[in-house]
Amino acid sequence: MTEQKTWSQRFESALHPAIARFNASIGFDIELIEYDLTGSVAHAKMLAHTGIISESEAQQLVAGLEQIRQEYREGNFNPGIDAEDVHFAVERRLTEITGDVGKKLHTARSRNDQVGTDTRLYLRDQISQIRSQLREFQGVLINLAQNHVETLIPGYTHLQRAQPVSLAHHLLAYFQMLERDWERLGEVYQRVNVSPLGSGALAGTTFPIDRHYTAKLLNFDGVYANSMDGVSDRDFAIEFLCSASLIMVHLSRLSEEVILWSSHEFGFVTLKDSCATGSSIMPQKKNPDVPELVRGKTGRVFGHLQGMLVLMKGLPLAYNKDLQDDKESLFDSVKTVKGCLEAMTILFREGLEFRTARLAEAVAEDFSNATDVADYLAARGVPFREAYNLVGKVVKTSLAAGKLLKDLSLDEWKELHPAFEPDIYEAISPRQVVAARNSYGGTGFEQVRQAIQAAQSRLSNQE
Repeated sequence: MTEQKTWSQRFESALHPAIARFNASIGFDIELIEYDLTGSVAHAKMLAHTGIISESEAQQLVAGLEQIRQEYREGNFNPGIDAEDVHFAVERRLTEITGDVGKKLHTARSRNDQVGTDTRLYLRDQISQIRSQLREFQGVLINLAQNHVETLIPGYTHLQRAQPVSLAHHLLAYFQMLERDWERLGEVYQRVNVSPLGSGALAGTTFPIDRHYTAKLLNFDGVYANSMDGVSDRDFAIEFLCSASLIMVHLSRLSEEVILWSSHEFGFVTLKDSCATGSSIMPQKKNPDVPELVRGKTGRVFGHLQGMLVLMKGLPLAYNKDLQDDKESLFDSVKTVKGCLEAMTILFREGLEFRTARLAEAVAEDFSNATDVADYLAARGVPFREAYNLVGKVVKTSLAAGKLLKDLSLDEWKELHPAFEPDIYEAISPRQVVAARNSYGGTGFEQVRQAIQAAQSRLSNQE
């Protein structure tokens, strides 16, 4: 005999088996079971608090829910497709444990506000975990930066050599990106942390519930002021996916740099065996799999954001079955972001090594000090645009002669302009080029040391 569903008195026959499979969400929303149980415990306590059920009944419900939690954790509660979704699975098992008392749990509650509550509890927890991961990765970047304040690396614009910078300064740029990610998620958390529980299907309930009581039990900051908005809002999920997408943008940009740096053409980093793989046919290869995978997985999160926006754009109020499809994209984005953060943290903590000798060689073999020649002249009264044009000419002639600026004789400098003195060689040395950029936020060594201190202060004061 086909099991009677919660709505089955309205229907004369069971769902077609294929439609039942198509309709079911238990295969993925089991992810919410712990949160569903936590929300249900709060709801049961509220029902007793308001006198809708007795204290004894509430205690039986809570005990039964906690038994289900334990069974699930021990691997003994594995509802199948016949359960349809995690909420029905829990209610059915609760009724098996407590008898008719279990049927009272759903009083003054709809699956619409129930799933909304579960999703917020889940996402609130995941945001906290991701923020902790961001802090851990930031700490790794700070440690690397401390070791490489005076290590120089070519800086690029348009992927062309521009000016040398402190490697620590380069790494701290990503610290700042991750800081914005951390802050953004904190702002999203505030909008996630609002309770829809008690909104019912869409219109509230006739029972004398206390929504603020359940919100307090579940550590929500407040409750939705409109029941229709409470059950249909997914702005918080979209905001999370926006934030997740930006995290992935930052990780992908850093990944691209590691991929370039580890190539033979750059040779700026060596990948350690623990974070690289080889080729099945080319024995000399060492492939940057971690950053390549992160770069590739970024598209998944972008896709989930776009999918959620399209999902929501045409939905009339209030709840629609379309919203069942919000969870897989949300779950996958959370897992993807967490996995990528973990992998990149390991990579930068123990999986790569900067080749400082190669970096020193790189910053000495180009014309990225040309701006400093122009600055040298400007500091001696030559209008900058005139100095700029003069240096452009000397770069052109030096390239034709196969020379670098450091190779020009003093006489050649003076032929260019009489303002040049022997100190030009010190002024255009890579170390001085970097050290001289001591404006706030610049790559000068003193500025970088101050930036590291400020970054450390951020981590220690905002855990």
